[in-house]
Amino acid sequence: MQLTLEFGGGLELLCDSKKIHNVNIEQQNGENKLTMKDLLSWVRTNLIKERPEMFMKGDTVRPGVLVLVNDCDWELSGQLETSLEEKDVVVFISTLHGG
Repeated sequence: MQLTLEFGGGLELLCDSKKIHNVNIEQQNGENKLTMKDLLSWVRTNLIKERPEMFMKGDTVRPGVLVLVNDCDWELSGQLETSLEEKDVVVFISTLHGG
């Protein structure tokens, strides 16, 4: 499944300072749907180069990370259970400033 992933608000620093990633994700076990939970696991394994704890806490994103799926807040579409489709655009933006 081809997706576009965008990282902003400083999160791009965890991914070799690259903001936009065009990725192709193979579904596991012949599954025909990909959820945000699957995507987050894939991102942690394949894109995050350092300090994954700055992006994720447990199975989800850390508090302060805004997630948009096709410009819609994922909190309106089911968060971890949100189903993704071919060519979706997923944006991760850190809303935290300072330390």
